[in-house]
Amino acid sequence: MERFKTSALLDVISELFSNEASIAVTDTEHYIYYQPSRRINLKIKPGDGIKEGTITHKALLSQQKVSQFINRDIFGTPYYGMAVPLFDEEKLQGCVTAIFPALTSGKTVVTVKSEDGWVPIPFSDIFYLEARDRKTYVIGEKHTGSHKDTLNEFDFLLPKDNFVRCHRSFIVNVNHILEIYPDSHSTFLLKMKNGEQVPVSQSYASYFRTLLGF
Repeated sequence: MERFKTSALLDVISELFSNEASIAVTDTEHYIYYQPSRRINLKIKPGDGIKEGTITHKALLSQQKVSQFINRDIFGTPYYGMAVPLFDEEKLQGCVTAIFPALTSGKTVVTVKSEDGWVPIPFSDIFYLEARDRKTYVIGEKHTGSHKDTLNEFDFLLPKDNFVRCHRSFIVNVNHILEIYPDSHSTFLLKMKNGEQVPVSQSYASYFRTLLGF
């Protein structure tokens, strides 16, 4: 089998993380590859020099993996980055950086589309989110509506302490789980405080049990 071209491999990796992370690759002085994500674009171009203070610069300087929040002073956009230096025969050759959007700590609501307009639902009032018919539905204590973001995007944005992915079609707020029932083939059913049931699929069951400690 012929070896993959580096650019083709990077394109595939970028596609896997296209919703969340931008991918940048550098040599020791310049960017040689950049693929923005749908959520953040620092507008880097191949050939641009590596700016001092960036997560890439820090990783190259320390020659170690670096994970850090970077403020808006450098690119005009705050971001969270993870950068890993590349070595060939112990010689520093460059760096690979994953760039994530900085979560806004002040955001505490999901604004959904209703019949008459839009309704902001506080995180604490959300029972669960469901993907069906190519839409994401947010089921809240007082309101229910649709949202343009996918479950994968919500999985990244919602606070991890409260929201857990339990099925490819569901994310639940653990604070609104009333009871957990065993179901067939090592799966579970969650009885929510609004009386509805949400499934925990087999592929998420072990992860779900570990997070909730049972």
